[in-house]
Amino acid sequence: MRIVKSSYVMGAASYSQCVVSDIPQIAVAGKSNVGKSSFINFLVNDSKLARTSKLPGRTRLINYFLINQDSQDEFLLADLPGYGFAKVSDAEKLKWSDLLEKYLAKETMLKHVFFLVDIRHDPTKDDVTMYNYLFKNHLPFTIVATKADKIGKSQVRNRLRAIASFLHVGESNLVAISSLQKMGKDAILDRIDKVLQAHRDSLVQVEEEQEDVEE
Repeated sequence: MRIVKSSYVMGAASYSQCVVSDIPQIAVAGKSNVGKSSFINFLVNDSKLARTSKLPGRTRLINYFLINQDSQDEFLLADLPGYGFAKVSDAEKLKWSDLLEKYLAKETMLKHVFFLVDIRHDPTKDDVTMYNYLFKNHLPFTIVATKADKIGKSQVRNRLRAIASFLHVGESNLVAISSLQKMGKDAILDRIDKVLQAHRDSLVQVEEEQEDVEE
């Protein structure tokens, strides 16, 4: 698939403010400063769509972006609040955690999660918590290893293998990305294509089942 159009929709500070729509959603999750905004901008080929910052903890909302509007590949990309940022109050951490958990638990149009980790390091305790939540709640996800340009190309495969081993997942469920080296984008777009096709197939199946009932 190709992303030919993208636009910012809105930000939600609480679950009650989240977008209500029948458009499929794909979420981007990860710790603060892991590169979520850079990942989104790289994916849509627009360096200014998602705001980037060298300071962690900037994403305090669920920010929605509409991708490929009015096409069969239309979907909402939801940039979730970063976790694991220490320099905020406990009350603020609880607010972010509540928003994140409610979205993941209640959003019926959520079809996939891109779970970002830093390729240079083993997953943090907070990363493991997120992984366990996605796994135990049967939320389909892909692990995206960011900042691959920060290590040598010869080290990428070894780091992917180490992260896969740490989280007890297959290496096929990890994708290394680098906007500078133009690495990993095709694999991510292919994954999105499969997610959207599965969603379309499920709608067709529901329609066929309804027709059988009516007959």
